[in-house]
Amino acid sequence: MVGLKPPEVPPTAAMKFVSAGMAGCIADLCTFPLDTAKVRLQIQGEVRIPRTISSVEYRGVLGTLSTMVRTEGARSLYRGLAAGLQRQMSFASIRIGLYDSVKQLYTPKGAENTGMSTRLLAGCTTGAVAVACAQPTDVVKVRFQASRALSDSARQYSSTVDAYRTIAREEGIRGLWRGTLPNIARNAIINCGELVTYDLLKDALLRTHLMADNVPCHFVAAFGAGFCATVVASPVDVVKTRYMNASPGQYRNALSCLLALLMQDGPAGLYKGFVPSFLRLGSWNVVMFVSYEQLQRAMVLAR
Repeated sequence: MVGLKPPEVPPTAAMKFVSAGMAGCIADLCTFPLDTAKVRLQIQGEVRIPRTISSVEYRGVLGTLSTMVRTEGARSLYRGLAAGLQRQMSFASIRIGLYDSVKQLYTPKGAENTGMSTRLLAGCTTGAVAVACAQPTDVVKVRFQASRALSDSARQYSSTVDAYRTIAREEGIRGLWRGTLPNIARNAIINCGELVTYDLLKDALLRTHLMADNVPCHFVAAFGAGFCATVVASPVDVVKTRYMNASPGQYRNALSCLLALLMQDGPAGLYKGFVPSFLRLGSWNVVMFVSYEQLQRAMVLAR
């Protein structure tokens, strides 16, 4: 587990942008079933309008995955993958690929080290911009992943393109940007939890000479980043998922969705699906950051 050595010439912003999108897609391909399980667990027990009773109950990560395979077939684990890959090509490219450039932009001239506040500000900035650009793909992805969990089969889409058209026709263009504010909050938090934690851990490991700049170092830093991001972002993630999947008019706004969740499930409801969230986010971070580092180095060597 050594991988490509650090290049003498640093990768350009364009290389980082493309590498981040490709790495995000690779990570999604590896971890998408866990993301689908997380969505199913997060919306389980949700009171829908009109009121319905779901006939399928999911228990735990493995239980959710096995139930889906048994009742819907193995392909259900990857329902919405096309929208997920579209999301990563725009979302990961911006929030991860542009992070270093924005961090340098915010760093005062002549500063020897980048401060914590600068890293956090850069993470919030790229996370918010990425959401604004990629929100429709996220809405469609969640709708596909949650579709079979709905007891009413009225909301079914034949393809990703059909989903975009149907949502825009039935709910207006605003429907494609449903949940943008909670998603911006979630991804600003996740971006800081992931990128800043990874940045700090990797920097600390290299500065103290505990590890070299290779795959094991990237693995350790990415694992820590995934755990930190899951802890701080799970409450916002649950609200975002329920709000995106809600029927038109079910919630006035994200705040009403949060209040309904607290009244129904209590504070514990904010961490519904925490285990699959961590399994997915932790493994996603490991695959993504390791791939990201290696793709950057491969591009530099190819050039």
